[in-house]
Amino acid sequence: MTSTAVLPPNGALDAGPMTAILANHAIPGCELTDREGRSHTRLLATPRGPCRITVTVRPDGVGLTADTDDDGDFAHLVRTTRAWLDLDTDTGAVARAFGQDPLLGPLVRRRPGLRAVGYPDAFEAAVMTVLGQQVSVAAGGSFGGRLAAAYGTPSSSGLTVFPTPEAIADAPREELRAAVGVTRTRAATVQNVARAVAGGLSLDADGDHAALRKELLAIPGIGPWSADHLAVRVLRDPDAFAPGDLVARRAMGNPRIRDAGLRSEAWRPYRAYALFHLWTSATYRGA
Repeated sequence: MTSTAVLPPNGALDAGPMTAILANHAIPGCELTDREGRSHTRLLATPRGPCRITVTVRPDGVGLTADTDDDGDFAHLVRTTRAWLDLDTDTGAVARAFGQDPLLGPLVRRRPGLRAVGYPDAFEAAVMTVLGQQVSVAAGGSFGGRLAAAYGTPSSSGLTVFPTPEAIADAPREELRAAVGVTRTRAATVQNVARAVAGGLSLDADGDHAALRKELLAIPGIGPWSADHLAVRVLRDPDAFAPGDLVARRAMGNPRIRDAGLRSEAWRPYRAYALFHLWTSATYRGA
């Protein structure tokens, strides 16, 4: 049995860039994207366990299909999907805030419905952020797919459940490094994050973001770039920014990190959306 719904956005929705973000960051074995059909399939957690879902992105809303007939589970999936795809943000307010900015004004007029797509699972996001440090998005995805194949849980849906913090924390370090194909330092950071979460670190978007940032930076191997990306894509902080991000800085004209941070002050309280517009302008070539 399946359940379906169309989730309307608050304001405009640019379907092409959203699909591209989902496709570019998909973890092989865990997620499938049909770019032409603008659909994305993966497993999402519910109170009764992982559920296979498909989202279909359209300008008028996101179609959600889930392999469940349980009303409670489906309501949970609707809430998760709305948060994951940032459907509740008033994109009109973002457009008005950036309208007169010489850099962002033209970008927001071109894509007034660009949304800050996050991750539906905070631990998965943290691990993928670590695996994506100093490599291409494609390479980070490949590392994530290998990690999932080695330590994830296959499901009857044909997709793999991303590894738990405990599974990664307990893996022999050299075994994990060899399975994923990363350096010993990167493998150590992945396990440091897993052990922190297994030990009680909460990546709750509703928590104290400043305190969590300090906890993240205290984890060996986690630096400002990773903490900033997690603030944007996991904590869903609309005013978070990553001044050290190379793609964003290139779109800004290659300022120094300090200068990028200073320039971003003019984009408060929507600096995360500025970041997504900069990323998209630099990487998205679709309509």
